[in-house]
Amino acid sequence: MSEAPEVKKPMGKKRIELDDRLKAYKGVWVFVEHERGKIHPVSLELLGEGRKLADSLGVELAGVVMGLPGEVTRSFCHEAFFHGADLCYLMEDALLTDYRNEPFTKGLTDLVNKYQPEILLLGATTLGRDLAGSVATTLKTGLTADCTELNVDLDARSLLATRPTFGGSLLCTIQTLNYRPQMATVRPRVMPMPDADTARTGRIIEDTLGMFEKDIITKVLEFIPDAMQDKPQLPFADIIISGGRGMKKPENFKLIWDLAKVLGAEVGATRPVCQAGWVDLERQVGQSGKTVRPKLYIAAGISGAIQHRVGMDASDVIIAINSDPNAPIFDFAHYGIVGNAMTILPMLTEAFRAHLATARKAG
Repeated sequence: MSEAPEVKKPMGKKRIELDDRLKAYKGVWVFVEHERGKIHPVSLELLGEGRKLADSLGVELAGVVMGLPGEVTRSFCHEAFFHGADLCYLMEDALLTDYRNEPFTKGLTDLVNKYQPEILLLGATTLGRDLAGSVATTLKTGLTADCTELNVDLDARSLLATRPTFGGSLLCTIQTLNYRPQMATVRPRVMPMPDADTARTGRIIEDTLGMFEKDIITKVLEFIPDAMQDKPQLPFADIIISGGRGMKKPENFKLIWDLAKVLGAEVGATRPVCQAGWVDLERQVGQSGKTVRPKLYIAAGISGAIQHRVGMDASDVIIAINSDPNAPIFDFAHYGIVGNAMTILPMLTEAFRAHLATARKAG
């Protein structure tokens, strides 16, 4: 007689208790980052994405605003409503005038523990990365950084956070199944900017920080503006002309600059080109560089490896120029030109220059 098959018993009470604990967490939150009276655009982009997640889960979308008491800080709640939020958690305190890790971590952690959101999203900015890591560590929950896509598993009510991995050669989707909130950061310009609806309103829930200056180690002594703030910023350019190793040598990058000048465009590049010193590192587009979302992206001599693709494939129109007809970039470019970039770029420059000159005369 054969032995009866082994029957595995369900996890029972322990699993049920864990599920019940997770069910207490409801809602999608977006931390609204601001500085010097302006909301960072990534927060508005995340509100648009958070709206989709909240609708899928059948819950409310909330913004979280922390800052100096006053009408300016309160106005950020209304901006959150305009861009999709149903309510806003507002924490005002003089200690939150400038960003410091300790008060912001305590404030956001206290809000999470009190109101229990299931998803918390922050921008992958200098501030956002610093705050997200501290909050996730304090809450002992998971954090997926630099995500390129966000979805939800409705059965598990689990955030599906997709990001590049293995040096950008692969994309992986990460879930935080047994902990809440589920946290993720997203780079600026990865998600589309939602349209503002100024007729939208919402509820404001006020809370207090409950902290004293003597409890904070760091002090803000002076604010020094970014020396680059008045110059064009690559992530916000409408037109970008980028070059890769297919440009052969640094001297040929002049062809990129010539076309960019005619079109009023910004110049970008791949990581190998930046590392070789052909252009400044601030112009690097890709996983370890800038994420861009221009109306037009012209890629000259760029193969289209995933490390570069994740930084620019949300562009409205992508035109690829490459001598290799099998280059990966042709798989996702909207238009492709097979040929030598050093020959084609001057032709494009002259064609655009002539077209713009004709348009100016006609205008």
